[in-house]
Amino acid sequence: MRKPTLALIALVISLASFSQDLVEAEPEEANKDNTEETIAKKIYVTQGIGEDQPPIIDGLLNDPIWDVVDWAGDYIENRPDENTPPSFQTKFKIVYDSKFLYIGVRCFDAEPENIVRRMSRRDGFDGDWVEFNIDSYHDKRTAFSFTVTAAGVKGDELVSENGNNWDDSWNPIWYTRTNVDDTGWTAELKIPFSQIKFSREENPVWGLQSTRRFFREEERSLWQRIPLDAPGWVSEFGELHGLKNIEPQKQLEIQPYTVASGETYEAEEGNPFRTGDETDINFGLDAKIGITNDLTLDLTVNPDFGQVEADPSAIALDGFQIFFREQRPFFVENNNIFDFNLSQSQAGNTFGSDNVFYSRRIGRSPQGFPSTQDGEFVDQPENTQIIGASKFSGKTKDGWAIGVLESVTARKYATIDNNGNRRREIVEPLTNYFVSRLQKDFNDRNSYIGGIFTAVNRDALTENISFLHRQAYTGGFDFKHQWNNRDWYVGGNINWSHVRGNAEAIQNTQESITHLFQRVDADHVEVDDDRTSLTGTGGNLQIGKAGDGHFMFESGGTWRSPELELNDIGFQRESDDIRHYTWVGYRTLKPDSTFRRVGINYNHWSAWDFGGNHNYLQFNTNSWQNWDNNWFSNLGINYAPIQYSNFALRGGPRLRFSPWMSFWNNIGTDGRKKLRLNFSQNGRKALDNSIERYSVSFGFRYQPMNALRVSVFPRYTINNDRLQYIDNIDTNNGVRYLNGKIEQRTLSMSIRLNYNINPNLTVQYWGQPFISRGRYSQFKHVTDATASNFNDRFLQYDSEQISFLEDTYSVDEDLDGETDFSFGNPDFAFVQFRSNLVIRWEYIPGSEIFLVWSQDVSQSGNPDDGLFTNLNDNIFGQTAQNIFLLKATYRFVL
Repeated sequence: MRKPTLALIALVISLASFSQDLVEAEPEEANKDNTEETIAKKIYVTQGIGEDQPPIIDGLLNDPIWDVVDWAGDYIENRPDENTPPSFQTKFKIVYDSKFLYIGVRCFDAEPENIVRRMSRRDGFDGDWVEFNIDSYHDKRTAFSFTVTAAGVKGDELVSENGNNWDDSWNPIWYTRTNVDDTGWTAELKIPFSQIKFSREENPVWGLQSTRRFFREEERSLWQRIPLDAPGWVSEFGELHGLKNIEPQKQLEIQPYTVASGETYEAEEGNPFRTGDETDINFGLDAKIGITNDLTLDLTVNPDFGQVEADPSAIALDGFQIFFREQRPFFVENNNIFDFNLSQSQAGNTFGSDNVFYSRRIGRSPQGFPSTQDGEFVDQPENTQIIGASKFSGKTKDGWAIGVLESVTARKYATIDNNGNRRREIVEPLTNYFVSRLQKDFNDRNSYIGGIFTAVNRDALTENISFLHRQAYTGGFDFKHQWNNRDWYVGGNINWSHVRGNAEAIQNTQESITHLFQRVDADHVEVDDDRTSLTGTGGNLQIGKAGDGHFMFESGGTWRSPELELNDIGFQRESDDIRHYTWVGYRTLKPDSTFRRVGINYNHWSAWDFGGNHNYLQFNTNSWQNWDNNWFSNLGINYAPIQYSNFALRGGPRLRFSPWMSFWNNIGTDGRKKLRLNFSQNGRKALDNSIERYSVSFGFRYQPMNALRVSVFPRYTINNDRLQYIDNIDTNNGVRYLNGKIEQRTLSMSIRLNYNINPNLTVQYWGQPFISRGRYSQFKHVTDATASNFNDRFLQYDSEQISFLEDTYSVDEDLDGETDFSFGNPDFAFVQFRSNLVIRWEYIPGSEIFLVWSQDVSQSGNPDDGLFTNLNDNIFGQTAQNIFLLKATYRFVL
């Protein structure tokens, strides 16, 4: 039953061997039609200055100290017309002293009055800007990026994966000013050595790149030329020389905070826990300590995440958990170091969100619920308190990337009130979370190997947590090897999991939506109610071509054994899956009279379970276009002749879906304009009309002045499915896998307003009304789940067999006058409005004050009413839950 996995591994290894032999053993033959150029590395030589001679950071470039070094220039256009002269040139100078790196840059422009100086919050990257990337490790994979716009707005990012990952959560302390004059605009940057990482060397060499965005023409130019078909970004940088005997600066930053909060909501009569208002004040501390200049220790005690934007509204009818991105600063910053994606691929459709480490598990909502009786009220904690957390991370000059994270969350109780008599029940035990990550570069930074280990240990002395694992351990190894100037690569990972608990906890895992060992027609899995542990494996192997020419490709395979379980500290959607994928892409490298760039892609996927069942086959072709007028569009088409689901009937038999086709399409107007329009749509239709789905969005972004931006994006979705799961019901005649036809309509609108008084004082608003209504009819139970004809898969109840009274359906299958089973009305209408208003003031670099107002209205509407009626009745005029926060931080740099 594991033959598909072995075959995919053999395929990847054999292709890797053939490709590398072709490139390395027969270079002349392989390069006959190779148009790849050898591009000379640029070198800039800087010079040290005395500490009493630093330039004044005012953006004017008039300090005499700038005269000690030469200008670097000769930028080359990268987009839209690569390897041509840019519209206007750019030049820069770099000097340094014992503590700071100074950069002065001039961006020429013949029309300085038309330089676009749009304001935004930090990392907004709007309007004209210039950027410097510094690979101070010189590992050709990672870099520190510093950007400044013509309006003086900062941007800073950690670059990893050779330019495939840009993390803008990194917020170092540095200084910059800009100025516009009659020849263009200038900027000065002052970057503390303590904010970037490097090793002690007598004459270090750093990677260096500079990018300029000329906004009016949507043009990018580079100091070091990087062709569009280059296999990466950081690996292609020029070099910075002349840094002599600079001493690494050990970082020590302490940031205490205080937050005052108030909450108002509609009081619930008789409920002593819902009185209508609550107040609180809290204190905490964050610290960043440079153990060495390569390695940093981050600490947080009693962390607060009050300024985080609410998660968008969503409903999942398929039963699977929804992936929400991490938004808490402590976990977001440097999260790329801990990333261990199970099966990321260029093709997609390989459960790309699955990860060994998903930081939102730390501090999650408590997983237990108390047992209650009628008339009792419950005070259930919303989140588990994080007592403290620490991260130890960095990268050494020898190519070792190290990450260790440790966190402890508190024991949490629910309080139950019965006419003034109160008791407590535990809903989350004291828990320790541990993550360690290690990677090592070698082969002149063209290859790496790495590993990860995680552990979750819950307090063994805590009673009444039999529903949770006591211990959960995961681990894995990953690797990547690149050759032929990094154009070709082979990579992948292998991972494992091991969970322990009592028999109840392990049975819950076996029967969860991720596993469903109770599937009635699965011979390769079964529920063992005596088991007290589970051990599973997974992995991904792939080979691809990333550069050198118009064509790229990637092919590989990924697998998850039935027993793999990562959800204690990771994210995993499904198990019992073996999947092959292939992607082939074509891209243009030069603009023409119609397009700036065009890409055309082909993908296919095929999947089996570990019982050898072929569950999935899908083909896709798509294209994206950047038009000459800077409009963007794309179009994709899918066809799936084979699809079965082991999960659709929630433990019932494997269910066949009818062949289907789908499409997606997006059109966006020129993003440089004050008014930008965007239209998107997607749809899916089974060939026998058993499924029909369509979603459409049309919105705009309007910037009436440099400091203000407004965007409104409504979306409307239609979902008609004639075989939507409802429930599995035990009857005297056996289990009834109850399904029905659903007619679901969803309407939402995302509204954003950003007002930037200056780069350090911003006002941001986000709001989203949301309504999803589902109406069920044509109730049926599945009788032959894999029948080729759709109507042969089920028995539909007629009007004589099913009746409806007092919100309950009663079914008399054999028409003997006795009810065989009944079920509640599954119709639903979920209505929600969420919003955040955040005023942020960075009063000195690194120290901030936040004023936050969050609002939430969540109601169950009437499924018989229309969407707008539900919105009107359940949002307007309702008492909202309001949360007000005032948070102040001060960063001490010692």
